[in-house]
Amino acid sequence: MKQSILEKVEDVCKQIYDPEIPQNIWDLGLVYSIEVDNDNNVDITMTLTTPSCPVGPEFLNTVKMGVQRLEEVNKCNVELVWDPAWGPHMMTEETQTLLGLELNRPMLNEKENWE
Repeated sequence: MKQSILEKVEDVCKQIYDPEIPQNIWDLGLVYSIEVDNDNNVDITMTLTTPSCPVGPEFLNTVKMGVQRLEEVNKCNVELVWDPAWGPHMMTEETQTLLGLELNRPMLNEKENWE
């Protein structure tokens, strides 16, 4: 099965690790959206774990250059946003577990109230 450009961009994001948290930016939930136009230009909207991240601009460039290395991608633009603010609840459940965080599962808490 041929992988789409979107899937390839996601794979690139899964290979880029946050400099402070030992997990990739995809599983941390730092990538909010990926859009690919008809000319294979890629627009990524993402955030950082904190506005005071000391490697912010360099980190965004790492994402941009990683995606632009894909043969199918014409150009990549990475937009940094702060709204919505990132929080641990945006991580995948697997990442939350790996980092020892309590999972964000409101349904489990409601079940306790039923008993």
